[in-house]
Amino acid sequence: MLLEQERRDVCLTARSLASGAAPGESVTVSVRSGDLVVVTPHGVAPDQLQPADCPVMSVDDRVLEGRHDPAAETTLHLAVHRGAVEHGRDVTAVVNAFTADTVAVSAVLAELPPVHHRAAALGGAIAVTPYTTYGTGEISDQAVKALKGRDAALLANHGGVALGVGLEHALENLRLLDWLCTTYLRARQLGEPRVLSEDELAQVRQRDTYGWAGPDIF
Repeated sequence: MLLEQERRDVCLTARSLASGAAPGESVTVSVRSGDLVVVTPHGVAPDQLQPADCPVMSVDDRVLEGRHDPAAETTLHLAVHRGAVEHGRDVTAVVNAFTADTVAVSAVLAELPPVHHRAAALGGAIAVTPYTTYGTGEISDQAVKALKGRDAALLANHGGVALGVGLEHALENLRLLDWLCTTYLRARQLGEPRVLSEDELAQVRQRDTYGWAGPDIF
């Protein structure tokens, strides 16, 4: 069986995401190894998912192995993987899921502003794509644009997508995106959130490169 370990990892990640997704909504997970991509299948509940169910595809859209058809969002995932390779990004995994808070923010904002320093880890402000039907080439193109220089994006009226160096990293980024959406929504209940500037985010990225630097000198 091609990419057996990667298929197992995709199953485990899909199961971990399923509990927070919209009722009846599937999650889509993919991982790339060289020119091959494993993706979640269409029509299989995450808790029933087995490695052999997961299609193995080439990055140019050919299905090579798997008991089921690829998920509808496979077009988006393959486009993101191709874009990452084209731009020399060390990205091997993509995940997307539609949680209540990512959907709420994506339905209202044109951009999720950085209201917490952890936004720096995703690239800063998070773009929201224009709305278009899921599973289409149009939404795939929009997602690739929104992810330029970013590790996450919001798909208007759909939810969130994140990428990473491996599935664990991509999943961490997706959860961070969800948390940032939740934080923004709570802040808006109190008033107009203070947004971090690009200079402030740059200082955070520099600060992230080392741990304790000793006591401050006054």
